[in-house]
Amino acid sequence: MSQKIITAAHHLLGGQSFFLIAGPCVIEDTTVMLKTAEYLAKLQEKLAIPIIYKSSFQKDNRSDLSYYRGPGMLKGLKVLERIKKDFQLPLVTDIHYPTQAKAVATVVDIIQIPAYLCMQTDLLIHAAKTNKIINIKHGQFLAPENIKYPIKKITDSGNDQIILTERGYTFGYNDLVVDPRSFFHLQKTGYPVVFDVTHSIRKYGIPSACATGGSPVYLSTLARASVATGIDGLFIEVHPDPSNALCDAASQMSLYDLEDFLKPLLAIYHTLQNI
Repeated sequence: MSQKIITAAHHLLGGQSFFLIAGPCVIEDTTVMLKTAEYLAKLQEKLAIPIIYKSSFQKDNRSDLSYYRGPGMLKGLKVLERIKKDFQLPLVTDIHYPTQAKAVATVVDIIQIPAYLCMQTDLLIHAAKTNKIINIKHGQFLAPENIKYPIKKITDSGNDQIILTERGYTFGYNDLVVDPRSFFHLQKTGYPVVFDVTHSIRKYGIPSACATGGSPVYLSTLARASVATGIDGLFIEVHPDPSNALCDAASQMSLYDLEDFLKPLLAIYHTLQNI
């Protein structure tokens, strides 16, 4: 568990408070977004855990120009703004360019730095200077102990509100491997540590709409192992109808399976609290 506690809206993240980041991979039809948010808001009350709503307005690393990339920043932020107004859920979304930071900060509580971009200096500086919480996704190319470098760029820019998210290492051909040693190194920073379990089972280079584009059979094993290391939260992309999702269809979890998926993980977390 982290030593540093981060405040996102009315939620305390870290310390002895397990939290969840969840939502569709990318902003789609408003009906899908609102249906997801309504379910997550009710689940938050039922399980008594903080939930932060996540969805991207722009996916900038799709493998093909024909793949859906999202509605763009202006339209996407309007959807996220409505979710916050209607359901009072804190928001997180990612940025890809320094010029996006200021506008995104007017709507969201947490600005996410994509894994591929976690060493981009100007992106980190502009995000940090919004004074929003910064969620650094740990790049597949970066040794876990070297997460100190993007952290320092943010803290040197005057912001120490940081969350660290693990999502596996590139290994072999189009595969990701989760190394539990990473949780150890990330936890040593003192910042809240999250595991992005759904991205970790993606098969890269394979269209996400294909059944072989992800290995959801590993979700439970990876999630339980990560929680047992003492992490502070999970990142799970969920969708009301994953097979028809416009992005990462093979790896997103069904929204309606989320409660049963979380219950044993919370049991593990609370057991650790009592040891």
